[in-house]
Amino acid sequence: MDIEGYAKRGLRANDPELEDKLTARILEIKKTTPQYARRLAQATIVEARNTLNVKGDILEPTISGVTMGEFGVGSRGTGDFYTHEKIAEVIGKTDAVVDSAQLDDSGAVLGNGTDKYIIVTIDGIHSRLSDFPFLAGFHVARASLRDVYVMGARPIALLSDIHVADDGDIAKIFDHIAGITAVSELTGIPLITGSTLRIGGDMVIGERMTGGVGAVGTTSDLTARNQTRVGDVILMTEGAGGGTVSTTALYYNMHHVVQETMNIKFLEACEALIISGLLPYIHAMTDVTNGGIRGDAKEISKTAGVKLVFMEENMRALVNPVVLDMLETLKIDYLGVSLDALLIIAPQEYAGEIMRVIKEAGVAIDIIGRVEKGSGAEVIINGEIRDFTPRFRESAYTPIKKMIGEEEPRDFFEMKHAIDLAAANAIEKKRRIVETIKKGSA
Repeated sequence: MDIEGYAKRGLRANDPELEDKLTARILEIKKTTPQYARRLAQATIVEARNTLNVKGDILEPTISGVTMGEFGVGSRGTGDFYTHEKIAEVIGKTDAVVDSAQLDDSGAVLGNGTDKYIIVTIDGIHSRLSDFPFLAGFHVARASLRDVYVMGARPIALLSDIHVADDGDIAKIFDHIAGITAVSELTGIPLITGSTLRIGGDMVIGERMTGGVGAVGTTSDLTARNQTRVGDVILMTEGAGGGTVSTTALYYNMHHVVQETMNIKFLEACEALIISGLLPYIHAMTDVTNGGIRGDAKEISKTAGVKLVFMEENMRALVNPVVLDMLETLKIDYLGVSLDALLIIAPQEYAGEIMRVIKEAGVAIDIIGRVEKGSGAEVIINGEIRDFTPRFRESAYTPIKKMIGEEEPRDFFEMKHAIDLAAANAIEKKRRIVETIKKGSA
């Protein structure tokens, strides 16, 4: 619970019972005395009041009036993709070879004085795996390594950032790190540094855990999405899911499915490709993660300026049967969730050799589509061509997500306008502050 946020809401509403209410909320969560809870409530209110109405360009936050949940940020649908486009605008043009504007899995820069690319990425833990720190660590480490591999790079190091709320057990840290380093030991890629903090310091009580894992790699041959070409074929490896599928299994009481996700087949397939020397003949690679193939298709189409056509029957055959059975039982669209499969886009003439190498690594793979002139994406189901655009949110894969739904809100365009304005304001604020600092150091 964010007690600072609770206090600020009460102050804005001029709630005369704020101190009593906040004391009661603290006692509901923390194992402490009523006297300590009241002193904590009083101190929180003092701090909240002192930062409630700050003034000045640096201190005044940019406000859009649209919340993360309303716009579906983090839910890997149209709202989330739009927000990431705006993030790229706020960052602005960079000298990177691949940056946020390309909507790729990782960023890439040229190493100083070398012809090698340095690949950097970071992934956040699945928010619903807070109570399962080992699983959270395993899957986020694997996701981070995937994002480096799909750029055509070999990962060389991992780094972690873990935040546990004030009342969380310290052992969560150890369990989480054990999950990360299980992947390290399986792949030989070391975890070399990181940060460990409390969420919000004293201001967030409870046991929630969050954080992320980053990875660094190097390569001489990039396989970024913008290299996708008309005439290419699309290949996909088998997928059993990761954090998303585990979350579905846990919160629908189908816990046996979690075991299906515990593998490093994706990483083994990528390593086999690197060893084979085939990377220079591959145009693009990506991992089928949150938002599913629907989301990946949209991003690749937009970045490369092409149309992608998929064959549903071929994709279905590559989904782990235990996982697919769970998703279909729960009426969850498997094309709109993370499958943790490897998507490869390459010229037709190299498809056979790519598949041979990956199959020899013990990983199933098949051609699932092609790249054509045009824009957007289509899927062929039982011989019928259907639209393949992502929904407002990824497929609803927990009871709460099903309650919230996947449909676009009626005021989506109004929210987009507010977000456009907020991004423009943030860019202008950055310009003013950078200019002021430059003048001061001149």
